[in-house]
Amino acid sequence: MPPLSDRENFALRTTESWRPPSFRPPRTRADRIVATMRRTLDLQAASAWRDLSTLLADAHGDVLDVGSGAQPYRPLLPVGVRYRAIDTVAADESFGYSVPGTEYFSGDRWPAADASVDVVLSTETLEHVAEPVVFLAEARRVLRDGGRIVLTVPFSARWHYIPHDYWRFTPSSLRDLLTQVGFADVVVHARGNEVTVACAKGMALVLPRLFPPGGGVSSRRVAALLGLPFVGLLAIVAHRSLRSDGGDDCLGWTVTARAACAATQPRTRSGG
Repeated sequence: MPPLSDRENFALRTTESWRPPSFRPPRTRADRIVATMRRTLDLQAASAWRDLSTLLADAHGDVLDVGSGAQPYRPLLPVGVRYRAIDTVAADESFGYSVPGTEYFSGDRWPAADASVDVVLSTETLEHVAEPVVFLAEARRVLRDGGRIVLTVPFSARWHYIPHDYWRFTPSSLRDLLTQVGFADVVVHARGNEVTVACAKGMALVLPRLFPPGGGVSSRRVAALLGLPFVGLLAIVAHRSLRSDGGDDCLGWTVTARAACAATQPRTRSGG
């Protein structure tokens, strides 16, 4: 079979052509203002924030933020929770995050004791995990019986942090993976719908040119400034669309599940 020699072999790609600016830890008022402004244009972050502001409102006890990055959703947690952030030792090299107050670990086993956590929070992380079953089994291990896992994962999203972006999950796969490792009461909500996705794709035509790698002034960046009204209109429509119920085509999924009691956990597919 002759190769398509005039086209790139993406299996060999190791970098992405454009990467949005990294999130900043929300430690100061200025950081929080920047984060709010970013959510105007970053629909993935905006939709996750919208869902998590409700889901985390009643969090209590010990909260473990896994793959925490810049800890962008920490401000949504109520006062009094015991927050702990962990991330892979490759977070700086692969994803550009090295945040004080985060515990960095290597390997598949998390630095947390069995049944020591009330909430596992993991946002836009599972798609970067080569072995998602192992990751979710660790979440079940560290959760107390009845504890909750709260996940967000992208669905209609560009390939990012190349090559460390492995999966796009569906509600069916998320339900099966979670129940396989001992979770129950799995709920999956869509973040946005077809209108949101269409707006996001339209904005993606302009935003990489407005914020090119390395910054600076270029003719493409100046031309992109002319597209700002177009981006603003799409952002307004997209945010309004987030008020509606989600659709089969969406930005991503927000997932919650309960750690089932040991006596009622289902057997894994391997019979273990």
